Amino acid sequence: MAPKHFIKFKTSVKDSKLPNKFTFPFYYQPHLLAKIATEELQKYLENQTDFKHNFGISSKDDALAIGKMFGVLVVKDINNEIGYLAAFSGKLNDNSFPKMFVPPVFNMRTDGSFYLKGEEEINQINKQLNTLNNDAAYIAIKKEYNSLNTIIKNDLIAEKERLKQKKRDRKQRKKDGLTTLNISEFKELEKQLVQESFNDQFYLKELQEYYDDKILVIKNQLSFFKDKIDTLEKQRKEKSNYLQQTLFKNYSFLNKKKETKHLLDIFNNPDIKPPAGSGECAAPKLLQYAFLNNLTPICMAEFWWGVSPSSAIRQHKNFYPACQSRCKPILEHMLKGIEMDDNLLLENLAEKQELKIVYEDDVLIVVNKPSEFLSVPGKEIKDSVYTRIKKKYPEATGPLIVHRLDMSTSGILLLTKTKEANKVLQSQFINRTVKKRYVALLNGILTKKEGIIQLPLRVDLDDRPKQLVDFIHGKNAKTKWETVAIKNGKTRVNFYPITGRTHQLRVHAAHKDGLNTPIIGDDLYGTKTNRLHLHAAEITFTHPSTNKETTFKIDPDF
Repeated sequence: MAPKHFIKFKTSVKDSKLPNKFTFPFYYQPHLLAKIATEELQKYLENQTDFKHNFGISSKDDALAIGKMFGVLVVKDINNEIGYLAAFSGKLNDNSFPKMFVPPVFNMRTDGSFYLKGEEEINQINKQLNTLNNDAAYIAIKKEYNSLNTIIKNDLIAEKERLKQKKRDRKQRKKDGLTTLNISEFKELEKQLVQESFNDQFYLKELQEYYDDKILVIKNQLSFFKDKIDTLEKQRKEKSNYLQQTLFKNYSFLNKKKETKHLLDIFNNPDIKPPAGSGECAAPKLLQYAFLNNLTPICMAEFWWGVSPSSAIRQHKNFYPACQSRCKPILEHMLKGIEMDDNLLLENLAEKQELKIVYEDDVLIVVNKPSEFLSVPGKEIKDSVYTRIKKKYPEATGPLIVHRLDMSTSGILLLTKTKEANKVLQSQFINRTVKKRYVALLNGILTKKEGIIQLPLRVDLDDRPKQLVDFIHGKNAKTKWETVAIKNGKTRVNFYPITGRTHQLRVHAAHKDGLNTPIIGDDLYGTKTNRLHLHAAEITFTHPSTNKETTFKIDPDF
């Protein structure tokens, strides 16, 4: 008998060829079986009445709408029957577990669970803290303490300034006495000045002690509340840490060999907590259920359903890889012993490509960089524009590279042969006097003719190298654009980047608050095709030797 959540294909797949290897989850093109399973799951989502969740598909302006990642895992049971499993990341609005989907790896909200008990204990502490912090007597004492502190501070400042003035007066009197008094009179004056100084110091000490005694009474009253608050906050922190550690240990993950590891073992760093939501993504849920029920994983795919979040870019129905920070360490354990597709991210696509030099003089080199060609060496792939030019021009001085293009972006790239030229050109890039034009082909039709996009960007710490829109921590990113042509449901645009952030044009094109239309072939923010249709077509700068305005143009091959 098939497991409860084993879903039989409605579509006939008897003639479909099984893949030779399992899906590499961090960069893939979905197998046909995964696509069919996805289509069936998406039809279910369009018509289901099993749960309530606002995905924002029919009400995109609803601020409460939340899109969600779903996943399918094609599996084979012990009778060699092919079917699939379905899962969603995180939780649904109604906190339900519809029968269509596999259960979570660990259900922390089971009635009577340690998590709910611990959560209730922390809630009780929070209530006590709220009561104490809002106690009228405590608020009044804090107000009185702060007010008295201000009065004392100001009075002591004034008294110290008054005593400084008296000291200056004594100094002047002593100076005058040297010229107006005889020796006996001057000695009497000195004694008098010493006594006045002593009296002033004694007065200041007495005043400080008087104020210390006055505020001590209020401090003691304040401590009555503060000690209670500090004790409760310490208890809350201890309970929260214990609850979190226990939770991590209850998230245990299997692999093909039935080897078990919990989150603390998987992340294996006592100084770094597993990221929030670890183990709640679709992929770990799917694999866990498969291993628990002796199902053999065949292939997998994950897709986004609903409105895109405000920071990351997610297109409705698009496929996406598993995330790096939360899922990668978990899946490395869970997929141990399973033969997977090659990691295409490590494939050097530039190896057989020619790097064309379109201009060269005594200080400058201009190349037409192909797509999928690194500007500088990477961690795994060393072949790059830099390494090839360095080999071709071993006598060149300085850093060679002036600016960079994304690996997937083709077009004009400037390099220099001398340190001096490099410094001059870098200064122009820093001061934004270099003018650049990019050509892109977008996967959709734009209704506007031109505009300016301002969406600040920062790296997605949970899923490098992707970028996020972040209005708090992001760096300013500004792009001017114009429509060039519309044909066959595609829009050709010119981009004029005013700033030069990583993936700026790709994010500004794809983000819902940008053009909301990804560049064709964008494997990070859209859908992968033969190449990213983004090309650095024109650049204008001041030549470092001649000081003349210089322009290079190279049309794209798309």
